Amino acid sequence: MDRKITRNISQGMYVLTLDGAGCMVDAVSQVSYGDKPLISVAVNKDNYTNKAIKEKKKFALSVLPMDINGDIIETFGMHSSRDIDKFSKDWFDSVDGIKVIRDAIGCMILEVVDIIDTESHNLFIGRLVNALKYNDKKEMTYAYYQEHKDELIKVKTLNNKTAWICTICGYVYYGEELPDDFKCPNCGVGKELFEKKIN
Repeated sequence: MDRKITRNISQGMYVLTLDGAGCMVDAVSQVSYGDKPLISVAVNKDNYTNKAIKEKKKFALSVLPMDINGDIIETFGMHSSRDIDKFSKDWFDSVDGIKVIRDAIGCMILEVVDIIDTESHNLFIGRLVNALKYNDKKEMTYAYYQEHKDELIKVKTLNNKTAWICTICGYVYYGEELPDDFKCPNCGVGKELFEKKIN
């Protein structure tokens, strides 16, 4: 089975933020219309941000343009909020008390109305309570991200260390071999979607 075909599903790239946590997401969809439509977003169950959304019940989605600073992608896509403070840089504005990416195309503020449990992810259904558009830049798609990931993210590996890099999110694991049952702590994929890199 060639799972890379899923990269052809048309979807954008977003930074999901809330108080004390944040991550990159791509599985975002509008599921209803009206003055305050419902938006769905899938977040891996192993992700620290998943737990934070369940506790806070409110989050933001910043829509990323194609020319977004690669350090933002590296920070929110390759690290866990358990380990680093993702909000220490001057990349943010505040909307309704939530930090959003200043250089995004715009942002959406969502209040959770339902949570659907799936095998690896929770699907959070949020009601749009505020939305701002900053510019008319071209949005970054998931397909563009995958095609240009090496340019967008300068993967930093330690000298003389064997690194395994997740081909989906860019997470780096150090070790001569990946454990058979290894799953990416960021996006949940198995070891078959990691590539070996030796400096």
